[in-house]
Amino acid sequence: MKKIVIGLAALLALLLGLWAQNSLKVDFTSTDGNEYRWSSGEGKWKVVNYFAEWCAPCLREMPELNRFYQLHKDEIDIFAVSFDPLDNEQLTALKHKYDIQFAVVASLNSLPWNQPPKSLPTTYILDAKGNVRQQLKGEQSAQKLIQTINQLKSL
Repeated sequence: MKKIVIGLAALLALLLGLWAQNSLKVDFTSTDGNEYRWSSGEGKWKVVNYFAEWCAPCLREMPELNRFYQLHKDEIDIFAVSFDPLDNEQLTALKHKYDIQFAVVASLNSLPWNQPPKSLPTTYILDAKGNVRQQLKGEQSAQKLIQTINQLKSL
């Protein structure tokens, strides 16, 4: 009987450990050191924009993404992801140089989409559970982003 109790306790400890590890998993980190999960965010939808400094349309849309962020930051999270592999210092410099007012992703541990985009700019819309609901290619406006999100929410 004692061996059964010890075995059950060990199994329970193992299961709790696996649950804790999965619960604490970080999907990505921003340049300011904040850690995120795609499925967290207090029920907020997410906008993830891939950009590059050499991409003129990416830089042209940045003021619209800042405007979107300022108008909807309480209900929707927005993140910028560099298409180019840059270190945290380089990303922080880009954030300041182009006045990116929302979080810039420093490291990606997992992607809710299959692979990085093949063209820029590309924007992903994720629901509150972290599921990709829409992929948008080309420049986006603050108005188009909120219209797309509102349409997706009504489905």
